[in-house]
Amino acid sequence: MGLSLYWIFDAVRHFTVDEAAVVFRKAAEMRREFPSIIGIGLGGDERRRGSLPFAELYAKARAAGLRLTNHAGETTGPEAIYEALALGSERIGHALSAIQDPALIDELKARGTALELNPPPTSAPGLSRLCKSPAAPLLRCRLLVTLNSDDPAFFGSDVANEYLLAHTEQGFTREELRQLAANSIRAASS
Repeated sequence: MGLSLYWIFDAVRHFTVDEAAVVFRKAAEMRREFPSIIGIGLGGDERRRGSLPFAELYAKARAAGLRLTNHAGETTGPEAIYEALALGSERIGHALSAIQDPALIDELKARGTALELNPPPTSAPGLSRLCKSPAAPLLRCRLLVTLNSDDPAFFGSDVANEYLLAHTEQGFTREELRQLAANSIRAASS
């Protein structure tokens, strides 16, 4: 049994919609030759630009057979997550503000949307031990929460360290850590 590797391209909302379109088109073109390219997403600070300006790109990506993801709710409220869902996003990166909206929790649960949580703050490695992550409350709401590193080369973290911090600094139980790992496998295979 070998290792399987899948790629999700990421356009950055800090740039123009036209610049993001280049990344979306390239992902669709390359998918035809490289089936391991499975998705496209939108990253960056949603305070700079919401998701709705990218709606046409998301529709074309879905038509090309790409899975859809979106960073939302990291630096803004639940409305950014609603926007991401309106575009058809199947995975939401960060989703920190989801916990503020019970109706959104119900919607995410009904859709089975994977939430890729990165312990905050993503801007300063090691600082996550000073603040509480919403991962535990979201996990306890029976959402499909996964624990991830956010750009390991840039932020100096990795998944193993995030699991360690989740346990030692944020109080996740061993059973909750097992559930996070199982959720990651479920999210990757759906």
